[in-house]
Amino acid sequence: MQATLRDLQRARRDLQDNGVFPTGLLDARLAQSWERSLHAGLLPLANHTMPDPVSGSHFDEVLHRNAELLAHAKPVVDFLYDQIRGSHCMVVLADVQCLVLHTRGDRSFLDKAKRVALSPGASWHESNRGTNAVGTAVTDRAPIRIRGGEHFLEQNSFLHCSAAPIFSAQGKVAGAIDITGTAIASHGHTLGLASMAARMIENSWLKASYADHVHFHLHRYREGLDTPGEGIVIMSEDGFVVGANQEAMRLLGAVSGIPDATPLVGYLQERLRDLSKVIRSDVEQVRLPNRQRLYVRARYNRCESRRQAARTGSSEGRLESSAATGDALSAIDTGDRRWQMASQKVRRILDKPIALLIQGESGTGKEVFARAVHDSGPRRGRPFVAINCAAIPETLIEAELFGYAPGAYTGARKDGSLGRLREANGGTLFLDEIGDMPLVLQTRLLRVLQERSVTPLGGRPVDTDFALISATHQSLDAAMAEGRFRSDLFYRINGFNVHLPALRDHHALEDLILRLLGKFGAPSGTVIEPTLLSAMRQYLWPGNLRQLATTLQTACALLQPGEDEIGWDHLADDMVRNLSEAPTGAYWSESKGASNRASNRGVGKVESVTLDTHPCAQALSGASEGAGLRAGNFRTLSTTTVMAAVHACAGNVSAAARQLQISRETVYRYLRLSSGS
Repeated sequence: MQATLRDLQRARRDLQDNGVFPTGLLDARLAQSWERSLHAGLLPLANHTMPDPVSGSHFDEVLHRNAELLAHAKPVVDFLYDQIRGSHCMVVLADVQCLVLHTRGDRSFLDKAKRVALSPGASWHESNRGTNAVGTAVTDRAPIRIRGGEHFLEQNSFLHCSAAPIFSAQGKVAGAIDITGTAIASHGHTLGLASMAARMIENSWLKASYADHVHFHLHRYREGLDTPGEGIVIMSEDGFVVGANQEAMRLLGAVSGIPDATPLVGYLQERLRDLSKVIRSDVEQVRLPNRQRLYVRARYNRCESRRQAARTGSSEGRLESSAATGDALSAIDTGDRRWQMASQKVRRILDKPIALLIQGESGTGKEVFARAVHDSGPRRGRPFVAINCAAIPETLIEAELFGYAPGAYTGARKDGSLGRLREANGGTLFLDEIGDMPLVLQTRLLRVLQERSVTPLGGRPVDTDFALISATHQSLDAAMAEGRFRSDLFYRINGFNVHLPALRDHHALEDLILRLLGKFGAPSGTVIEPTLLSAMRQYLWPGNLRQLATTLQTACALLQPGEDEIGWDHLADDMVRNLSEAPTGAYWSESKGASNRASNRGVGKVESVTLDTHPCAQALSGASEGAGLRAGNFRTLSTTTVMAAVHACAGNVSAAARQLQISRETVYRYLRLSSGS
């Protein structure tokens, strides 16, 4: 029998005044939650000042971390609100930290909700708000309803709530969905609605996140397949379970989530040896170890398309298209084959505890790539903590990384600091420019990676769990040889290594430019003026992707209304100078220790040769002797010399410009002079 509001008010008073905890008034879960609330330092009758809602750029970061949860939850929130519209209630979506991400509700109740900050950015964690449906559902990992006075804080006792946790594919809580409002919001059928909504979000998220894996749909009844109540198991092509929804875990007897790299045969008595038989048929029956039978439908989705392509030979020598993959790595595909190969290889380790090391020159997009790896993997929606090891003063880096206990040193915050490593718990830690990390910190980081625990300054070890991605522009082999980088740490962070190509070696520059123009809001159909595009093709781009992006962003900002062509006047002065005057494509002799940095994109790949032996140089020698021409000395150029270079290169302006070490625009100017225009 539910306790009356008066009984609960009396219990709060006894608890606050005399320390007497109520017995018999609350069920076991609520009683435990009240105890947690009391131990968090909350007083049931006090008018607590709640933490300010997260707002501005901090809230934007919260939304970014939970982008996938929001994408799959918002349609369900809308659907759920349609079921309760007009009942003086609201639907609340919160993340795993119990921060409110999104709400929908009746105006009559939203005004009341503002009194207790039940709005986006507000925290409803038990440690801040005491017993409440969102915070308690996340803590207990189970649906719950909280009726009025059952809230620990009396100031929340006008609320009636039903909430259900939302689980990730690995069985971890990712957030909660809640119905809050008048007494109807705490009825049993309302809790059922919240639980059904949570399952819908989980299933949508699960199927979209692993679209290229094998999906096993499970149910005790054949007719239950493809309904919100089905179990779903995700299996990799090599036969390991990488994810499942809560119903599948219940059906298969997995009580604490799907373990890493669990063979499917560990759950099913019948080993499903012939997967193709299951895939070809509509539904198969399998038997569990407890002799219970389940109906199973297997679907390969895109994975089957790739298998079919491999069988027919149509995929030989080609990469899977980025559009087909549909993950965060696809969204940043630059069009370059080496970038695509790096992405494709990394996708195979996303669900495995393998440290990733990204190498490449400054500006090649290492942090962008790392963020996309995080957002494409099973930890998406969890924290992504990026640390630039070269930007933190050595005197502060230890406290910054490892945190500190309250009062650990003079000037320390009285409540201590988590440190960036613990902030990454459950998510991904990205260590940028790790080659610049001081040796003493390398030793401490190695211990963290070995023991999977962090010891803050002045504190005790705390267990932590994060995926590790590191990046550097340095040669770590050289750093180890010079004693600047520990070899044992290198082998810890170098579980899998990818190298991002420099922009000067990009094989699809035009495609990348078009993608960036769209990103920066250029009008549809915007093009680059031909001579400018030619100069861009030949430029070495020492700042790589970062420099190109800045150049195009500036150009888009300078476009006038109605303009759909970016020309030289849309560039900053320094870029005009860089693109028109700098040597942009000389052929370098390998005997002089340099690689061929200019691929002749107009006529195919050109081997690295010396300047003297290039056929264009040989043809030019006669024309240049009289003028005293030396390659790169464009002050002495004559129209005749330029025309001879173009003729010798079979009309290929790009090749002629590279040979003379001038820009294509300069060649075009001389060509216009020769034609009298």
